[in-house]
Amino acid sequence: MGVPISQMWTVASYVLKQKFRGRKQYPLVLMLEPLFRCNLACAGCGKIQYPAHVLKKQLTPEQCFQAVDECGAPMVSIPGGEPLLHPQIKEIVEGLVARKKYIYLCTNALLLKEKIGLFKPTKYLTFSVHMDGQKEHHDFSVCREGGYDIALEGIREAVKRGFRVTTNTTLFDGTEPKSVRAFFDEMMDLGVEGMMISPGYSYDKAPDQTHFLGRAKTRKLFTKILSNRKKRWVFNQSPLFLEFLMGKRHYPCTPWGMPTFNVFGWQKPCYLLQDGYADTFSELMETTSWSSYGTESGNPKCANCMVHSGYEASAVHDTFGSFKGFFATAAATLFGKYKSDAAMKALDEEDVPAYHGAVVPLTMSGIKSRETETVEL
Repeated sequence: MGVPISQMWTVASYVLKQKFRGRKQYPLVLMLEPLFRCNLACAGCGKIQYPAHVLKKQLTPEQCFQAVDECGAPMVSIPGGEPLLHPQIKEIVEGLVARKKYIYLCTNALLLKEKIGLFKPTKYLTFSVHMDGQKEHHDFSVCREGGYDIALEGIREAVKRGFRVTTNTTLFDGTEPKSVRAFFDEMMDLGVEGMMISPGYSYDKAPDQTHFLGRAKTRKLFTKILSNRKKRWVFNQSPLFLEFLMGKRHYPCTPWGMPTFNVFGWQKPCYLLQDGYADTFSELMETTSWSSYGTESGNPKCANCMVHSGYEASAVHDTFGSFKGFFATAAATLFGKYKSDAAMKALDEEDVPAYHGAVVPLTMSGIKSRETETVEL
């Protein structure tokens, strides 16, 4: 099981409480971005494309605590940028642990081994390490040779010290299913608690706009990857969301399920789209035109999105929204191996990406490293 019982109980009791109160729109995970700075320049990410004066900005611990208290979600994801670059990340994490929030600190792990001494193992803190696949693919995706090996060292050190560690992987057009399945074995061998996976979605600011998956290709890819699962593979996310990625379920987007707070304020409507900002969480919930987003809305920006930040909350709501959803989740957890001869045969098929070229049409030598950039941080 990829999630501790105490965390599952906290989330379940929270969701049931919201439903008892009749609330249809409520947050499940707060996406807390304390800064946009990063020590990588991944081609599929748009965060570091902001101008230098924005990259210098960062949230104070007090701003983080106010956002967490205002939102009230039981879980907090801390993406970025690279959170370990924040000079007060220790204070931020300690404050959230004191509030008994379940924290997923998202990191590329380049600094994890160096910074691990700042933290203490607790059930409330998980290092969610960004790993884009096996060594060659990961290094190419993050545009840094040796990045995979450094991340492995960080994972091993965190596991050895007793920290909760998961991996998070974003998959793009041109991904080789067999390689991903072999990657799952590699991560399980490291002793991580579980893995999280999601299809990539087109950030407007991302320098590479050619390799994001459409919905049809997403379902095809994830059916190959997630069918005929090995018993040893553990996923740290909703099993119904994984079924959604395989095309076995249909969900509407619930962008309010994972609201985002960053240096600009509360981002409308979600982590991936920027259609303005609100000053308070209440303003975000009350003034955002939620019906204008999601695949059902007809909004072209949402047409191909199947990302966890929009749909995993939908799957969790399904789990606790009815006995049918609850038993479907239990069945998927206990028996979900999804045996399929067709899917196994399809692993040998060669898919041609929608674009014609390498997985990331930017060479690592052609990417400007954030470590050598002259912006004063």
